[in-house]
Amino acid sequence: MKPMCWNKRGLIYSVDERLPWARTHAQIPTVDVLDDERLRVLFSSRDETNRSLIARMDVDARNPSTILAIQAEPILPLGRPGTFDDCGMMPSAIVDRGGQKYLYYIGWNVRNTVPYHNSVGLAVSDDGGETYRRMFEGPVMDRTAEEPYFCATTCIRIENGIWRNWYLSCTGWEMVEGRMEPRYHLKYAESHDGIHWRREGRVAIDYASPAEGGIVRASVRKDGLLYRMWYSYRSHADYRSARANSYRIGYAESGDGLVWTRLDDMAGIVPSAEGWDSFMLAYPEVVDVGSRRYMFYNGNGFGQTGFGYAELTEA
Repeated sequence: MKPMCWNKRGLIYSVDERLPWARTHAQIPTVDVLDDERLRVLFSSRDETNRSLIARMDVDARNPSTILAIQAEPILPLGRPGTFDDCGMMPSAIVDRGGQKYLYYIGWNVRNTVPYHNSVGLAVSDDGGETYRRMFEGPVMDRTAEEPYFCATTCIRIENGIWRNWYLSCTGWEMVEGRMEPRYHLKYAESHDGIHWRREGRVAIDYASPAEGGIVRASVRKDGLLYRMWYSYRSHADYRSARANSYRIGYAESGDGLVWTRLDDMAGIVPSAEGWDSFMLAYPEVVDVGSRRYMFYNGNGFGQTGFGYAELTEA
């Protein structure tokens, strides 16, 4: 089997004066395909106190490097003090449901014994994604008796009335070179309403070795009878400072969306020799627009250099 061929089209956006509250990062691009001409991209940027808020822009579906509009204010304020998203929020998945749009997002809390805690919240739009409101002040996914640490990025599809969710699940924290570091992989859950999730501990993508530390941000597409998943993975140690240990884009295939075979060498996209994505490739979002398949992704510094896109072409 030959690797796929993703043709990098370049950087779309990095933080600038168009978002007056944003000081750093344009992280986890999350795409809503409005039509064949316009895509809406949600992403998170950080304010002067390093709190993440969700921004919104529209881009040209035929050439996503062309920005059509940017909303100047965040789509939601931070949560009330003491709630799951009072320290930050990041987008994760958008699902169309009967005239509404469900936005699943990551809530952030600062911790004491470890740096942070994540859980998953839900906001809803009744006007086609122009505005969002929290559905609940608490999360719809959090740690459980069986998963005691945290959960985060989600990829959600509705198939035959079943909501299918491939999500990040933390399996523990360890001290690495004087810093508490999490390990996390991808698990699978189902729901009948997108709110209450059956989590049975099924692992979708597991660690390739004890040296692997993070598998994050699944993006699943179905081509005929074949499920394809893109995600990013990193080493457990030195992933911030060593290029070889930092995030890369991985790839897996499945016949049912449950049992996956990792085929990372087939992903077809690697860091550039120089520039905004020369050190790191992270948080992919794969979308289809007509006959085109795009991958939106972050580059260096977990989104410090912004996000860009690539287009799938024949090898």
